[in-house]
Amino acid sequence: MDSFAFIIHPISVKRDVSRKFPFLGRILSERQIEFFSQYFPPVYLSEIEGITSAATGREVKGWLIACPFTPRQMVELPEGRVYRKIIQSGEMAERLGAQILGLGAFTSVVGDAGMTIAQALKIPVTTGDSYTVAMAVQAIRDAAQVMEIPLESATAAVVGATGAIGSVCAELLAEEVGHLILIGQRENRLEELHTRLRARARGEVSMSTDMSKLSSAQLILTVTSALHDVIRPEHLQAGSVVCDVARPRDVSAMVAAARNDILVIDGGMVDVPGRVDFHFNFGFPPGKAYACMAETIALALEGRFEDYTLGKQITRERVDEITSIAHKHGFRMSGFRSFEKEVTQEHISAVRANAKRARRN
Repeated sequence: MDSFAFIIHPISVKRDVSRKFPFLGRILSERQIEFFSQYFPPVYLSEIEGITSAATGREVKGWLIACPFTPRQMVELPEGRVYRKIIQSGEMAERLGAQILGLGAFTSVVGDAGMTIAQALKIPVTTGDSYTVAMAVQAIRDAAQVMEIPLESATAAVVGATGAIGSVCAELLAEEVGHLILIGQRENRLEELHTRLRARARGEVSMSTDMSKLSSAQLILTVTSALHDVIRPEHLQAGSVVCDVARPRDVSAMVAAARNDILVIDGGMVDVPGRVDFHFNFGFPPGKAYACMAETIALALEGRFEDYTLGKQITRERVDEITSIAHKHGFRMSGFRSFEKEVTQEHISAVRANAKRARRN
């Protein structure tokens, strides 16, 4: 049976460590966990069973492996040290028999976005970012529909627009919305992207390094590599949609608490085909996975054991191809979730009603 492995790591540190080591998660502080994890090897989490292609009936199995570093460690520790820990996680995948390895969360963005990791391992590697792009944009489309926001006249914003994921999301949205705002930190890279997209955009394209520009957007897709939230309640207009693809989150929990007139959704949740059992709780309901994880699984089902999405440049062609492969095997955009809870139709109706009231006032 063909196989894959996928690397995850602690993001909400105490909570995530508690999923595997309840006692340590309870007694250690976040800083203590980070100190000890420097000397901790990769952790075997579980074997994944029951994934079955809807097209071919082919089954694959997989393994979840935890790299013990947190996002802060991956940013602050020497790059070579972080690479070594991720490579050790990949070598565990090789010993288990995996034929392709997926890099989750910060393991996919550190340094050169998987290139060095792939060169050091015998098995092929993907960051999963191509399918993450596809599902993030689809989530925005679906959310716009339920919130009754016409795409062709909407103002959309991409936060982290110059990043690997953000730039392709911006390219796709530019073809569909009335006005696209590119938001990032590096003005020279924003200018390059702005020039490239303006020629093919459906409507207007503008750019800014100022987060206050979000107040004019009805649809916001955010995908930075920030360690802390960057979107606050005061940045948003009533009735807007925010699709948060970043982990750690870009959207402050204060947004959900303070603004009942905003729809905040998590980007990138996908239904996995078959009667899948991950044998580990990584925060999603049964049978659902991150889009980046789904890319790894879809490639295994397709028998495409090759380096797939690597580096800082993601092509539109690769996004289209993995979307087709995943759809063929039965992966589907899942329902909305927000801060790890299901978004119900009642919640959406309440947000729309609250937004109408806010606009009247």
